[in-house]
Amino acid sequence: MKLILKLLIGIAAGILVGLSGIDWLIRSLITFTGIFGEWINFVIPLIILFFIGSGIASIGKGSSKLVGATVGTAYVSTITAGIMAFFIAVAIMPFVTSERQPPEEGAAPEAFFSFELTPFMDILTALVLAFIFGITIAALKLDGLKTIFDEGKTVIEKVIYIAIIPVLPFYIAGIFADMAAEGTVLETLQVFGIVLAVAIATHWIWITIQYTAAGLATGQNPFVLIKTMLPAYVTALGTMSSAATIPVTLRQTKQNRVSEAVANFSIPLSATIHLSGSVITIVSCAVAVMAVLDGYTVPGFFTMLPVILALGVIMVAAPGVPGGAIFAALGVLTSMLGFSEAAMGMMIALYFAQDSFGTGANVTGDGAIAVLMDKFAERQTPETPQMEAHRKAE
Repeated sequence: MKLILKLLIGIAAGILVGLSGIDWLIRSLITFTGIFGEWINFVIPLIILFFIGSGIASIGKGSSKLVGATVGTAYVSTITAGIMAFFIAVAIMPFVTSERQPPEEGAAPEAFFSFELTPFMDILTALVLAFIFGITIAALKLDGLKTIFDEGKTVIEKVIYIAIIPVLPFYIAGIFADMAAEGTVLETLQVFGIVLAVAIATHWIWITIQYTAAGLATGQNPFVLIKTMLPAYVTALGTMSSAATIPVTLRQTKQNRVSEAVANFSIPLSATIHLSGSVITIVSCAVAVMAVLDGYTVPGFFTMLPVILALGVIMVAAPGVPGGAIFAALGVLTSMLGFSEAAMGMMIALYFAQDSFGTGANVTGDGAIAVLMDKFAERQTPETPQMEAHRKAE
């Protein structure tokens, strides 16, 4: 059974339990949610340290200029997409929530007991250490230390696959049982569908902008470029993984007249560092969560900008794990926006509901970056007779 279906079952089960009024059952779920929330908070710094450290250490291959141009373009694309998503969400969410009636809140049952699991380091410390080690490993080619970070990443991936993802439906059930018992669940669900539609529409706006830029740079029709990349988008809807979609993304990118050398380099790298679709979803959902949940106010742009900039960096930790982007982003959301367990649970549920569409936006955008990098490489390298023959043959 796919994870999204399990999460939907968890939401439904949690609502039913919360509305049932069975005190011991509701308290049991709330207790479990508290314990599991502590476990997630404990693992987040490890995700950031090993995933980002390993990711940065791996970005030391190939031409330094082409690497720098690709990384810079991917980062600018990601943060610009996040900024655009913020303004769209801020413009739309007041209309979605303006007619909400304050619910008659009940007294939600309390957990049987609380459990505290202190992370061995905070989010910022883990992020700084990841950059220190990652950059140093790449610069000095410290293969032994890189192996430690790569193997540490493998360990944490296994932890996520075995001890987090399978348990998420129960965690989500506890979040929604708590909201149902308080009487706030119906208005929350009413916003869900609209938020997802806004996120997916924003994906396509950004894809169009990316390919318009690529088309202007190369003189190609942006809509023809997008049409060529559609098989990669559709494949990503099924795989929900940028890495697993690389073969199709590569094939379609080459059909967009990108040289084989540039495509073979830029597509795998972009699959690791360019997650504009994921950031669009996270920013859109974060604004929605803050608009819906009591105790939060939607921040202004200059408050949200550092969050978006941090998300652009933190996305290096995302690839390789289903929903990796949201797990990596939870550290930013909790430390910079003060997200509670309820807010985290809603973010996870919203993110997984559209994970495949976000992945589709990511890989489709990778193709646009490859087109731009091919143009950049042409300007950096004099055209050889072989390159000229290849271009004319296309």
